[in-house]
Amino acid sequence: MSSVAISTTVTTGRHKLAGVKQRSLLMAKWRALWVLAGFALVGACALMRILYLGVSGIDRTERGLYDSLVPDRGMIVDRNGVPLARDFRTYSLWYNPDALKGGGTPLVGDPRKIAEELHGIFPDLDVNKTARRLASGKKGYLRKSVLPEQVNKVEALGEPALEHPREVERFYPQGSMAAHVLGYVDSHGEGKIGMEQVFQDRLISREGRTHPSALSIDFRVQGALEDELGRAMVESQAKGAAGIVLDVETGEILALASLPAFDPNRVRAGDMAVSQALADQGEVPKGFNRVTNQVYELGSTFKPITVAAALDAGTITDLGRRYPAKPFHVAGFTIRDLHAMGATLNVPETLIHSSNVVTAQIADELGGVRMKQTMEALGMNERPYIELPAKGFPIWPSGKWPRLRTMTVSYGHGIAVTPLHLASAYAALVNGGIWRPATLKKLAPNEVPKGRRVFKASTSARIRQLLRMIVAYGTGRKADAPGFRIGGKTGSAEKPGAGGYRHSTLVSTFAAAFPMDSPRFVVIAMMDEPKGTPATSYQRTAAWNAAPAVGRVVPRIGPLLGIMPDETRDIDISDLKPLIPGEAH
Repeated sequence: MSSVAISTTVTTGRHKLAGVKQRSLLMAKWRALWVLAGFALVGACALMRILYLGVSGIDRTERGLYDSLVPDRGMIVDRNGVPLARDFRTYSLWYNPDALKGGGTPLVGDPRKIAEELHGIFPDLDVNKTARRLASGKKGYLRKSVLPEQVNKVEALGEPALEHPREVERFYPQGSMAAHVLGYVDSHGEGKIGMEQVFQDRLISREGRTHPSALSIDFRVQGALEDELGRAMVESQAKGAAGIVLDVETGEILALASLPAFDPNRVRAGDMAVSQALADQGEVPKGFNRVTNQVYELGSTFKPITVAAALDAGTITDLGRRYPAKPFHVAGFTIRDLHAMGATLNVPETLIHSSNVVTAQIADELGGVRMKQTMEALGMNERPYIELPAKGFPIWPSGKWPRLRTMTVSYGHGIAVTPLHLASAYAALVNGGIWRPATLKKLAPNEVPKGRRVFKASTSARIRQLLRMIVAYGTGRKADAPGFRIGGKTGSAEKPGAGGYRHSTLVSTFAAAFPMDSPRFVVIAMMDEPKGTPATSYQRTAAWNAAPAVGRVVPRIGPLLGIMPDETRDIDISDLKPLIPGEAH
């Protein structure tokens, strides 16, 4: 064969091979395109289905998988996402005598023997009561919250009448913590008394079931507050306690505690109701919220509010001015102090020693109209601003305030409000003069309300100095915590009763804020009817029970909230120290 023929043959073979490769490559491309098209079609169908479900909802017959993956009721979490309330899928032990209805007997074995075998699985089960229940043939629960391994043991007994349906229970992982904030869920799936009731519609909605509802509460702060209030209750043998931690710039509540508390995992009828006999004795059920629903005369904690109102109105222009400190009579009533404080007092001394006499004179100069306007601006004439259903209405003197009423209100008598009212008022005292409503919902930065101005910024600055002086030199000394620059005011008021005030019962309160050089949080602690005990040096006043509780709470919660102790910093009170020469050394 010639070289030309050979060359032609080779060239033709190469062309054929190239054609095969091109066809193979083209085929591969088409296959890839078909595969991609298939994936795109499946994805589009899935997307259309999701959009359809989102618009039209999920048909009851199609919800099996959805319900198995999504809880019946949405989760409630704290501000950091820690679960406070969630659904928990569990088993129950149910006695169904109808299971063997055609067999003539509800049980295969002897009721007594079965009860004893159940006792072996559940040691706290009462054998006699269970045996009687089985023998009676009465249908119903024998036990809730049964573990899977316990279900297997019940199955091994071979009794068809012992059923174990799978159910959903509401579970509160923190136990009784923040019980008055959360509330509970009843047997019908309805939220009661707390945020469970407030969020009811949201929690059972599709959005609420898949996205947790966040509270402003910080469970770490809540735990510290409840712990220290509980300790103070025990030490002072008080019948109850209340406390709040409030953000002064947003109105968010980081902790709200009412003691004694209840366990929302095991709510009993007695926790939520009280007999008339106990009500007559001033007793309240555990489910009653002392922070938002009970009103009290909060005593001398009102004195800084009175001074702030007078500073704003210009009736106080010189903090060094001296007022007579001896008891005086008004409208047949004698205004006096707990003990003699000298012939005269200036404003800082009045607050440091907590003088009713001088505070009443300051209020008298201010006048009833302006005093009442200040209280109204602080929301003292209406129910507290909070989402919780239970909100107490203040005992509010309506109409024109006479001279004596103005004087008694100035030091916290003749007007009764909730501890939450007081917390919001103190936030306005120290944050520059702005009152904002309190909230239990976690707020985004753009959700913080503007609030309303009650005090001038200059007045707020003076009050911060005076509150710090009370803790440094006055009745609030036991609340001082090194490095945290706490300021606050004690208040101890006798509780009213039939025929007048009951001298043997007090409400002792300490209202505080920290750090006073740049206030971030208000802390309120209140003891209901504390007693004088060895732990409180046999004293019942706030200086010996509520103030020390705040002094222990702040060092525990400060670092959690980004406030570290710093003994090199404090609010400057150098211009006021000369006004209290006997105290400031």
